[in-house]
Amino acid sequence: MIQTCQKLLWYIKFVERYLSLLLFGLSQILSSNMLIWEKELPKYLTQKNVIVRTTIFTGLFALFFINIYFPFGVDHWLKQDDIQLNKIEFFLYSSLVILTGMAVIVLSRIIMYQATRNKTLSYGQYSVWIFLEITSMAAVYTIFVKFILKDIREFYDIAVLTLKNTTLVLLLPYTVLWLYFAYREKTKELEKLSSAGTASRVPTDKMIPFYDENGKLKFSVLLDDLLYLEAADNYVSIYYVSGDKVAKYMIRNTLKTLEERLEHYDIVRCHRSYLLNFNKVKILKREKEGLFLELNAPNSLTLPVSKTYVTSIVESFSEFSG
Repeated sequence: MIQTCQKLLWYIKFVERYLSLLLFGLSQILSSNMLIWEKELPKYLTQKNVIVRTTIFTGLFALFFINIYFPFGVDHWLKQDDIQLNKIEFFLYSSLVILTGMAVIVLSRIIMYQATRNKTLSYGQYSVWIFLEITSMAAVYTIFVKFILKDIREFYDIAVLTLKNTTLVLLLPYTVLWLYFAYREKTKELEKLSSAGTASRVPTDKMIPFYDENGKLKFSVLLDDLLYLEAADNYVSIYYVSGDKVAKYMIRNTLKTLEERLEHYDIVRCHRSYLLNFNKVKILKREKEGLFLELNAPNSLTLPVSKTYVTSIVESFSEFSG
């Protein structure tokens, strides 16, 4: 009885420490002042189609890899002294275990998609996110194997093994997919560069359409009159020149969605809350507080450049000056 109580206390402490780690990791992800690896993560990694493909491929990879190769002694998870499973039974049981763990990945990727609609993750934040996915999935497996499948091994031994298995099994498809999507994105960039010689820049007298989150046309303005866009919760404020003053129009959409739709225009991001018409930039200045862009507008308008976008802004200046 005393030994059982001691084990129960140990389990409670384990869960308590894990939850503390999970909450700490989430707070780091949501923090906008995270200093580690501040370089911006490529946008394609948080697009909906990429997230869906990653989730499906990872689940299928884990299922077939475990059933074909039985790596890391994983067959011991579903075997007891008085039970022997054939390959079909093991496939069914392992499918149940993997689907249980994949629920963690599905939930994580849904949260990631929602969290990155108005915000871009850094490499550091993305790494912490992957770490939390792996540890969360390992925790689910540990609880499932120990308390559902009644594994006779110690809780700690199961936790260490499942963490090792989950890390290796997840990182393989993650790495393969990252390389594939990076290759695909580079191919697209090369195609754009190859056609850049024949394609001229969008004329400044061209009308720029703006659609709401339902795909309905809500506003249109000349590119030459467009100044910048500002995120405001679930809305975006569009600032433009009207006569001799600056006017504003609001539509219900996210800045990230508009950024993707405006990628063929000279609209660039300088801050997580701002997109600007680079044709309207007249001065770039560096001050103690950081880099700033002054726009050619009826009233003096200055937008900040966050550290994440300094490199891309400088590259844009080089491109325009060239």
